[in-house]
Amino acid sequence: MTKFLNKNSCFIGKNVKFGKHVTIYENNHIDGDCYIDDDTVLLPNNFITNSSIGKNCKVHASVIEDSKLNDNVSIGPFARLRPGSEIKDGCKIGNFVEIKNSCVGEGCKISHLAYVGDSDIGQNCNIGCGVIFANYNGKEKNKCKVGSHVFIGSNCNIIAPVTIDDDSFICAGTTVTENVAKEDFVIGRAKQENKPHRAKRYWN
Repeated sequence: MTKFLNKNSCFIGKNVKFGKHVTIYENNHIDGDCYIDDDTVLLPNNFITNSSIGKNCKVHASVIEDSKLNDNVSIGPFARLRPGSEIKDGCKIGNFVEIKNSCVGEGCKISHLAYVGDSDIGQNCNIGCGVIFANYNGKEKNKCKVGSHVFIGSNCNIIAPVTIDDDSFICAGTTVTENVAKEDFVIGRAKQENKPHRAKRYWN
């Protein structure tokens, strides 16, 4: 049985199907060929079209289009899954994260303020705040491949096409333009320079 907290505030298309014990909060718009599986909770303000959502998922104030969520996935608030995205078991896709035409492997965490486009990501990866997969060079789209157990620190740029192999570590603030081998430690930043007492020049 599907439980609506305020059915009058929701739009449910004629081709939408539900599993058992689904809970739907107010202001949900679900249309097209959708299936919402058992024990999933749709918190307020979602827009979902032509997508399947697995068991025991939680989605909050997010847009999901032509995509697939496997089981035990958490989405949002304020995430966007664009067409061709698949989020596998146990992933967390957090606030202001955009996924496009990409597969995110089991147990990955992309918690905030990131863009993943045209990429395949392995299992149990951490994608930090502000990470951008730069998939478009002005003429064509290119793909990235990320292995399993990879850490990508905050504010990194991954310039497609590159491959980042298993168990590697990308330091925060790095721009990746070349392939990364298994277990590599990667850092690419300009060296910080401190100019003593120079700040007062800019405050006067």
